[in-house]
Amino acid sequence: MTPSLPAEFLQTPLAHRALHDKTQNRPENSRAAIRAAVEAGYGIEVDLQLTSDDRAMVFHDYDMARLTGQSGPIRQITATQASSTTLLHADDGIPTLDEVLDLVAGKVPLLIELKDQDGAMGTDVGALEQDAVRALQGYDGPLALMSFNPNSVAELARLAPDLPRGLVTSSYDPQDWPLSEETCSHLRAIPDFDRVGASFISHEVHDLARPRVAELKSKGVPILCWTVRSPEQEAEARKVADNVTFEGYLAAQPG
Repeated sequence: MTPSLPAEFLQTPLAHRALHDKTQNRPENSRAAIRAAVEAGYGIEVDLQLTSDDRAMVFHDYDMARLTGQSGPIRQITATQASSTTLLHADDGIPTLDEVLDLVAGKVPLLIELKDQDGAMGTDVGALEQDAVRALQGYDGPLALMSFNPNSVAELARLAPDLPRGLVTSSYDPQDWPLSEETCSHLRAIPDFDRVGASFISHEVHDLARPRVAELKSKGVPILCWTVRSPEQEAEARKVADNVTFEGYLAAQPG
């Protein structure tokens, strides 16, 4: 039986890459941004990338240049090296998933996106999923996992069938993705939802009018969305989406 998305994910807005603000020394996916989101009572969305020694690090990009000033793929350094690579606009390095779990400690909903490690949304997955599941053993609190790569979600279903999981979905404009038109066309239709045992989607905010999104919603599938950047955009998104992943402003909280 597919585990349901916890109700907390439909109630509390989710801070995209945590509550980041470079001007306040809180870069995205940093410890400071995570602490700020917890203190503000927001849910948190973070990203996972893999190191050369197969450890899950909370980091968005494949290359480290934008976020650390040091070029090179995070996949080619160890977790120890990543932890000691200082983030720009911060005083500390890239956090491990284990550290982030200790910081959040079940206080707010935590939505974890596993970045595609295959390179083409294919089947070369496993190491990142395995270390994420290892870290999550015994974690107590509202939690969900997701990925753009359906094969990653299927692997999560195999490794941790009791953990809620979903698909990150998009319009998949080939001009915006380093993927073949065939792959974009396939993923755009969200055909793998049932196959991978997904219980929700997080869809691109500019594409919420897609009929397939409406079809899933009509079946009771929770619809999250990414990435909302203003109260006006949030109001429009909520005509379809059950909750938003936001950045660049402070989303209104229930009550």
